[in-house]
Amino acid sequence: MRTIVVVGASDKPERTSNQLIRRLQRRGDFNVIPVNPVLPQIEGIPVVSSLSNVPAGPDVVSLYVGAKISAGLEAELERLKPGKVIFNPGAENSELQDKLLQHGIDGEEACSLVLLSQNAL
Repeated sequence: MRTIVVVGASDKPERTSNQLIRRLQRRGDFNVIPVNPVLPQIEGIPVVSSLSNVPAGPDVVSLYVGAKISAGLEAELERLKPGKVIFNPGAENSELQDKLLQHGIDGEEACSLVLLSQNAL
């Protein structure tokens, strides 16, 4: 089972991060870890308040936060050593992406929903 961390996870059904969580949940072959500092759960899944509470080694970290917030996630992402970090539309941060690459962490500007539909997540 692959582990996907969704940073900036929302409990609002119209938000793309929530749509991703629901689709991953329906597929049943992903362990989903939503990250949000204020929500206790999303779609029945317990939410962690920060990346510091996520165990190292997730397959994917999907970012739904802007560059202003993601710039402060560099150290935690380096600690996690995910297989890939996806910078969803609106979450692009080329500076962070370059820094992660220097630590051997691949980053990709893409839509996680599209990647999931193509079985490329």
